[in-house]
Amino acid sequence: MFLAVVLDARSRRVIGWAIADHIHSELVVDALQMAIWRHQPAAGTILHTDHGSQYTSWAFGRRLRTTGLLGSIGSIGDACDNSLVESFFGTLQLELLDRHHWTTRQQLATAIFDYIEAFYNPRRRHSSIGNHSPTSYENQHTPIPAAA
Repeated sequence: MFLAVVLDARSRRVIGWAIADHIHSELVVDALQMAIWRHQPAAGTILHTDHGSQYTSWAFGRRLRTTGLLGSIGSIGDACDNSLVESFFGTLQLELLDRHHWTTRQQLATAIFDYIEAFYNPRRRHSSIGNHSPTSYENQHTPIPAAA
């Protein structure tokens, strides 16, 4: 099983994710599409990725362009290049994957869904955002549009 995620760098919230039994470009395009639907980023928003072929694929680049997003890839060999996502995957490994075993892919997919949507986003606290959960941080730091 492969998991692709899109993180909001400000709030640490997982705004898009996808699971598949392959690591083709469709996986990352699906995660990006979820992020677009849920977060509705403004044109010109920067999406930073690593150098994986999925992120340099025609399909991924086309999806970025059609939504007005700007792609960014760091330098090769830079240890801090994708540190937010690497930190998320390390946390997922320690808090979920190393603690349980699943007999089917569906069980694993359900566990990852529960981890992201029922724990990580709404409840897991992050010291980098004042010990708030990503959802709590966004609720406190996102301006509410004025009524018309």
